[in-house]
Amino acid sequence: MPSDVFKTPECKEDVLCTQIFDWTQSVWLANSSYVVVIKPLRIAMIVLISLLIRWLLHRAISRLATTSSRASMPALLKPLKEKVTVTAEEGTFIPERRRQRAEAIASVLRSFVSAVIFTMAALLVMGELGFNLAPLLASAGIVGVALGFGAQSLVKDLIAGLFMLLEDQYGVGDTVDLGEATGVVESVGLRITTVRDARGVLWYIRNGEIVRVGNKSQGWAMVVVDIPIGFVNSEEAIAVLKAAAETVAHDPEHETGFLEPPDVIGVEQLTVDGAVIRTIAKTTADGQVSIQRDLRRALTESLETSGLSERIAASRLLPRSAVPPSWMGGGASAPEQPGGAT
Repeated sequence: MPSDVFKTPECKEDVLCTQIFDWTQSVWLANSSYVVVIKPLRIAMIVLISLLIRWLLHRAISRLATTSSRASMPALLKPLKEKVTVTAEEGTFIPERRRQRAEAIASVLRSFVSAVIFTMAALLVMGELGFNLAPLLASAGIVGVALGFGAQSLVKDLIAGLFMLLEDQYGVGDTVDLGEATGVVESVGLRITTVRDARGVLWYIRNGEIVRVGNKSQGWAMVVVDIPIGFVNSEEAIAVLKAAAETVAHDPEHETGFLEPPDVIGVEQLTVDGAVIRTIAKTTADGQVSIQRDLRRALTESLETSGLSERIAASRLLPRSAVPPSWMGGGASAPEQPGGAT
């Protein structure tokens, strides 16, 4: 009787097991070598190869995140607004913000890669140990479908958070308007975004519930200051305000904050109290608040020093008689109430 009949089917198909039998002529040793040596060696090779692939992919992702903080950033990680046009304000894009965003995306990609590789390695190891994977995969599919229906909001939040990071809609430190909550972003995650409003309330907002985002910290900002001048000469007031705005623009403290020189565009509207002069200035997002505050102060002081503020106040005071006019007395004999604009 040939000795091969005593060998297990796995040992018959394995080259090393057959070679050990040829060397030793021992069926027990050949079968034992498959269980003790060959199978653990295969499992160890599966684990080592999966770790090697994971290390290579993690290194590639880390290098991609590192290069994203440089000027020559890959187009995949560029925000949509940077893909479409390249403007003069692109220089104000903060490299640190880009680095933080790239690290967040890289962290998500690394976690996804690790989960996929370890799952495949675990299935291969279970196959080596003799488990029947067909029922297991079928059960996993059913569980996945059940979780998909039961956790739709969670999946929606995660997908919305991932696209938010890819599109760079906002980041930590940005002042945003998310509808119900308006304030400074304190943390950004795949599922939750936290915003601190002006009163100190910390809002936890699910990314899937964010319909619109108004970011007040990206790119540039526009400062708009409306100054009422009453019924004084508008040309004289415009000249005074323009000189004050240019003084603020040449201030060393705000010299880098202005992207364009401020402009007094003229009379914006007419009210019962007179004309309203509008002054605009294009600034950086970070310098908007301080420039707007100093610009308002300078414009107000310029009206005071030029003497226009007194004339503005005088134009708003209308003399009134101590005795009411006769038409306010009422009655049938009272003259018809005057009409028309006053």
